[in-house]
Amino acid sequence: MSTIEITKNNFSEEVLTSPTPVLLDFWASWCGPCRMVGPIVEEIAGERPDIKVGKINVDEQPELAREFQIMSIPTLIVIKDGAVTDKAIGFRPKQQILDMF
Repeated sequence: MSTIEITKNNFSEEVLTSPTPVLLDFWASWCGPCRMVGPIVEEIAGERPDIKVGKINVDEQPELAREFQIMSIPTLIVIKDGAVTDKAIGFRPKQQILDMF
């Protein structure tokens, strides 16, 4: 499975009511560390069918960035059953991201 672009329009359907845990990657195209973590997030999406992986561009979705109080990017958030269960700010190696679950 590949990553899903999350917007304010599909957030509830794709994230809040998801039967599987969701990894959200808050990012921006101009962010260097975001470009480093992006391929790792894509790899996880391809390898783990038990996890839904969504990407939220903070420039295009400022409402979602505000809702989650995103002050630094990349920020990775895990949501299970509609609730935030873990959060990591900045670049993380793949195993640290997987350990969030």
